[in-house]
Amino acid sequence: MKYIDEFRDKDLVQELSRKIKQISVKRITIMEVCGGHTMAIHKFGIPSLLPENIDLLSGPGCPVCVTDIRFIDRVVAISRLDNTIITTYGDLIRVPGSSSSLDKEKANGADIRVVYSTLEALEIAKHNKDKKVIFPGIGFETTTPSSAIAILEASKKDTDNFFLYSSHKVMPPAMAALIDEGIKIDGYIGPGHVTTVAGAKMYDDLANKYKLSIVISGFEPVDLMQSIYFLVRQLENNKPKVEIQYKRAVNYEGNLTAQHMINEVFELRDDWWRGLGVLPGSGLGIRKKYESFDAEKQIEVEVEKPKEPKGCICGEILKGLKRPTDCKLFRSVCTPSYPVGTCMVSNEGTCQAYYNFRF
Repeated sequence: MKYIDEFRDKDLVQELSRKIKQISVKRITIMEVCGGHTMAIHKFGIPSLLPENIDLLSGPGCPVCVTDIRFIDRVVAISRLDNTIITTYGDLIRVPGSSSSLDKEKANGADIRVVYSTLEALEIAKHNKDKKVIFPGIGFETTTPSSAIAILEASKKDTDNFFLYSSHKVMPPAMAALIDEGIKIDGYIGPGHVTTVAGAKMYDDLANKYKLSIVISGFEPVDLMQSIYFLVRQLENNKPKVEIQYKRAVNYEGNLTAQHMINEVFELRDDWWRGLGVLPGSGLGIRKKYESFDAEKQIEVEVEKPKEPKGCICGEILKGLKRPTDCKLFRSVCTPSYPVGTCMVSNEGTCQAYYNFRF
């Protein structure tokens, strides 16, 4: 089967493991900043194939995990209003806010519907003209185009009861913020899906400023091992750069059509990241041209004071300062069935990856 069997070839993986061990001398720290990579790294046992001098860290790559609690609290508050329908992807529904979640509000009678696309949310708006239909938009460059399409279509069809609440983010500012905090990161495994849209060019300034090695990786075992090999090779030779391993999907320029739609609808703004606080130019707000579809501006609601769950260290895990096993709640109070923090909610979260594949 093309792009599956050959990228899970045991002999290739073992050969790459041997090559990495042959050239690896320095102690290096590599961070992945993609939830899909986090899950794959632990699912396929990648750390066990590497020498002890290579340390893998999980960073702020899970969209659900990095979404600030203030955003969740506001969506929960909106769901309690009369004549509203919340349409959301399934991974957001169980994310805990300060005192509730969309899952709990749905159980209490709120009209909250899981959808598989923003266009499905638009259809719901079309058939419920007497209600406000709100879609909470989270995620990076991968999911932002679908939110842009929804607003463009709503504008074209005069669907004036559809609203997007944007918590969309861009990745490079977070990657830079970790370095600025003094966290030791020698190289990044770059997110494949994000870079398919944004292009490898998005990392040039970051790599040049911090002398960082960044390799854009696919998601299969051979992809990840080859990406780590590329990173180790760069670092051992003191030649950091942006390199593309995932060439079957990623190029330097990215998807120009998707970029055009994003730029048409959104503009950069400062935004909150869990664990990192407010990062300048890291979020995407809806442009004034389309503000009639902006839930943040069009729907007034009283929101409770944010309160993080006691004992949860998700913010520190997202920065690579701690691992799930450092958390006293991990596997005792906090499980995928009863998540306390966001890192345990999504199957791309570091805590759930540890829970599912390392124990």
